[in-house]
Amino acid sequence: MTTTLRPAEPLQRNADGTRSRRYRVCVNSRPVGSIHLRTSPFFGDTVAVVEDLRIDEPDRRRGRGTVAALAAEEVARGWGCRQIETAVPAGAEAALRLFESLGYVHRNRGMRKRLGDVPPELPAGSVARPMDEDEFARWAVRTADEYAHVWTERGVPEAEAHARARRDHERLLPRGRDTENMLFSVVEHDGTRVGTMWLALREEQAYVYDVETDPAHRGRGARPHPHAPCGGADSRRGPTRPRPQRLRRQHPGRAALRVTRLRDRPPHPLQASAVGLPQPRASSLSAISSIRSRSSS
Repeated sequence: MTTTLRPAEPLQRNADGTRSRRYRVCVNSRPVGSIHLRTSPFFGDTVAVVEDLRIDEPDRRRGRGTVAALAAEEVARGWGCRQIETAVPAGAEAALRLFESLGYVHRNRGMRKRLGDVPPELPAGSVARPMDEDEFARWAVRTADEYAHVWTERGVPEAEAHARARRDHERLLPRGRDTENMLFSVVEHDGTRVGTMWLALREEQAYVYDVETDPAHRGRGARPHPHAPCGGADSRRGPTRPRPQRLRRQHPGRAALRVTRLRDRPPHPLQASAVGLPQPRASSLSAISSIRSRSSS
């Protein structure tokens, strides 16, 4: 029995410059599932994303998903991609095991929390205030350098990492501190600055891009509280209401939601999660052949 991918639609060229295509997963021409592959809207044509992979219940645990994921890598190579990634719900242990077995490694953890109508109070002596222009200028330079450094640790050449940092900064913050729906806060305790936070408002949600406690105040419970700016007031934008919050962390924990396929499994996932997608090689083709052989036996 042979598992293959068959296009379910023409190649889609999207308005944001990405491409995508849906495929049927077939066994001897019999549909048993589907997979949706696209390029990343954030990282461009060099990064592919497995948007969705589904195998029908009667055909699960037979290697169909593994073959489909490997075949998706071949499609991604044909598109010129050097890396492929996917997002896996924290509780989907079978899917996590599947992608880990193919060489994907944990990259990010996504977390979500439903906020109540009344935000919690900051600890006594703590206050959050809008970041001023001078503070923002210093913060922007530092965070851009740190962001570029993260990518160089993941295998991206230094010049490309800094170019990516500039592009992402311009895309996310076209007006700097005054970009609409972006809040930049400084948290002080007893009159001393203890940290900063960058929050994005998206309709009925808020997204925490960055929370940082100054080194001298770490380990003292002085971490900037992400709820306060959601339910507080920004002097430049007026009152804001509490919203559901999504907290993003760079952490390789078991509950990680985003995993990335690498050339070789590195000693630490965060040190190489942007390394290129493997080039076609005999081992990949052998893996597909061996799975097909087991399916037919």
